[in-house]
Amino acid sequence: MSSALLSESKSQISVIIVLVGIFILFTIGSPQTFLSYNIYYSFMSTIPFFAIMALSLTLVVISGEMDLSFPSIMGFAGWVFTVIFHRTGSPGMALLLALVFGLGAGLMNGLLIVKLKLPSMITTIGTQFFWAGATAVVSGGLGKTLVPAKTSAVYKLLVGRLGGLVPAQMIWTVIIAFFIWFFLNRHRFGAHVYFTGDNPESARVMGVNVDWVKMMVFTQMGLFSAFAGVLASLEVTYYWPTLGQGYLLKTIAAVYLGGTPVDGGVGTIFGTFIGAIILGCLEAGIIAIGMTGFWTQLIYGLIVIVSIAMHSILRKR
Repeated sequence: MSSALLSESKSQISVIIVLVGIFILFTIGSPQTFLSYNIYYSFMSTIPFFAIMALSLTLVVISGEMDLSFPSIMGFAGWVFTVIFHRTGSPGMALLLALVFGLGAGLMNGLLIVKLKLPSMITTIGTQFFWAGATAVVSGGLGKTLVPAKTSAVYKLLVGRLGGLVPAQMIWTVIIAFFIWFFLNRHRFGAHVYFTGDNPESARVMGVNVDWVKMMVFTQMGLFSAFAGVLASLEVTYYWPTLGQGYLLKTIAAVYLGGTPVDGGVGTIFGTFIGAIILGCLEAGIIAIGMTGFWTQLIYGLIVIVSIAMHSILRKR
């Protein structure tokens, strides 16, 4: 086993240990809550919205770039879905156009960064403001109901309940995680993403189309952000113009918590998946064991810092 694979395995084991430790702590602190299925049903209903974006963002970070525009793309895609649904009565058409918008928004990020040689972080801060402003303008700050969509097949497919017990959005998260993992680890494109993040100049010498790889990782980020926006809107059967707000730091933290470093070239989908679960259960667990919600961000920060330090130590070893 190569040193890189060994480091990756240790990183994945470490994040699993963090997850198990947190759940043991919460179960001891509030057994009536964490030995009940209801809390896990709640986790499966809410974690997918940022977990899907974190899984997608992992590709961007591995490629050595960063995207900060995804919360606003998520919000505008929710508006596209809602408006098209109300005008056509077709949730299928609304979903398709929302995803097309996401692809276009992601591709726009990629083109700005690749063709104009702009820094990805600064560029996506700009597009984050742009799409957030566009959402506020077109929606007028007003939400819309999506209750009529509850009778549709699209609703049942995307956020229905499998056997009445498992939210469909959790199934979609697992499917997307496997899909991205497959392309990252079993497809030439994934190897090119790693090469690009590790050393773009060397990747070019090896024949990798670095510009195309970067455009594709930003494009898929836009697509999955739009999909998450549709899921979140359907889950609550209402579109809020503030959709996407509050997901930025949690999504990025899930990626870093899962062992993907900021400098690119390294990272795992499995680690991000576990990182999203850890962050998704913290707030409920903190409150369940009797602490106030004010502790949430403090503990988020501690866990992220400790986890990143642990991953860094393991990689050096």
